[in-house]
Amino acid sequence: MEDQLGSLGLALNAVIWWNSLYLDAAIKHLRAQGFPVTDEMCAHLSPIQYEHINFLGRYAFSHADVAGGLRPFHDGGHEPS
Repeated sequence: MEDQLGSLGLALNAVIWWNSLYLDAAIKHLRAQGFPVTDEMCAHLSPIQYEHINFLGRYAFSHADVAGGLRPFHDGGHEPS
């Protein structure tokens, strides 16, 4: 049971780090595009969102191609296929 809790904590920490990384990149991208992102807006953001992660499933991991940096943002007008 303790091993499972430790694994869940590790997964949650990884999700929070990943979300923080992309939140920061999204804010910088929006500001570069001229959108007035204020500190007040940013105060309402939280990296503790993990709806896109299934903590009950099995996962296979492979090396990501990180040479190109972060993955591109979604268009927003289209659902990912």
